[in-house]
Amino acid sequence: MFKYSKDCVSVFTVLDTRRPKADGKYPVKVQVGFARKQKYYTTSKTLSVEEWRKLPTTKLRSLVQIREEIETRFNIVRDFVRDLTAMGDFSFDALNMRLAGATTGTINTAFEARLQMFRDEERAGSWYVCKDALISFERFGGKNITFSEITPSWLKRYEAHEKARGLKPTTISIHLRQLRTVILDASRNGIIKPSADPFGHGKYEISRGEGRKLAFTLEQIGAIARYKGSKTIEKYRDYWLFMYLCNGINMADLSRLKYCDIVDGEICFTRKKTERTNRVHKEIRVIITPPMQAVIDRWGNPPKADNYIFPILTGKEKNAFELRKRCNAFTMLMNIYTRKLGRELGFGAFSTYSARHSFATVLKRSGANIAYISESLGHSNLKTTENYLASFEREEREKNAVLLTNF
Repeated sequence: MFKYSKDCVSVFTVLDTRRPKADGKYPVKVQVGFARKQKYYTTSKTLSVEEWRKLPTTKLRSLVQIREEIETRFNIVRDFVRDLTAMGDFSFDALNMRLAGATTGTINTAFEARLQMFRDEERAGSWYVCKDALISFERFGGKNITFSEITPSWLKRYEAHEKARGLKPTTISIHLRQLRTVILDASRNGIIKPSADPFGHGKYEISRGEGRKLAFTLEQIGAIARYKGSKTIEKYRDYWLFMYLCNGINMADLSRLKYCDIVDGEICFTRKKTERTNRVHKEIRVIITPPMQAVIDRWGNPPKADNYIFPILTGKEKNAFELRKRCNAFTMLMNIYTRKLGRELGFGAFSTYSARHSFATVLKRSGANIAYISESLGHSNLKTTENYLASFEREEREKNAVLLTNF
């Protein structure tokens, strides 16, 4: 009924007949098409097929009012599309941000727009991080936090509030980086002025919030490998050893390994964490050593090309969120039993993360070249690796400092 097109972006109203409402009517939506993708935006109106057919020419007062309200919503979307295409900066992300700002001007709606984007793109990890951040901010500031409320003072009070609740500095930093991204997007898309950005030098600066990275010595790793006891603990111990030997692979990547990823005795994979952010996808190659092969033989699936190496995922997961849920459930179980193992060996509790930390530090303490460590970890540059290893060096200095007064 209402149509607009500019620079390969089309906007028009449609009756979405895919799923009827309880009363048998269908929602009227504004459809935006760009780069062979379509996004639908609600008008909050529903009509029957017959009412929709009559809508363009009807003089019935109730339908005329509905038509005017649909046109108003269409005009809002069209105007934002027009502005963005005029700047040569159209994207669905930018449109979503503008629509969120136009609706209520709150960070809550801006976060909801990002959550919808992550869901549409099946970025389950990003969705959960963003959702956790929104819950945290709403717990502190409520359900209608305007952009104008977010000042350096507000951010300092939020940080103090979450610390008082027992939240770790690392988690607070993650939440604040999510908020900073929302505000940068709002500034870039004209929802707020750049001067209203509360982040940066002389304003509010996000702390690095480094957590404690537990890395084991070779002697401790040997004790882990030689452990004999509970068969369940041995099972998850084996998975931990495999992660350590496989260049400190994380659970998301481990769970997705398939037998077809084994080429000439090497496991070849790219990190899921960086597949969207790195232009060049670095392939990590790991020689399958006898201890790694023993773990595959003991706990792996039958060796068929399309099979996952390990039975963490079933292959029946329908989307990224089901994959994430399955992976998280396995990680929780594994952490439960590695903690038990750590206590039995007198090391204290440890988790899956320590496999990656241990891989990096053992190589460094053995004199491996930092460029090799960086490549093995799948880092995009040496600086990332240097920053990653710096925290271990501090931990080592702290241990050595204690030795000076051990009299």
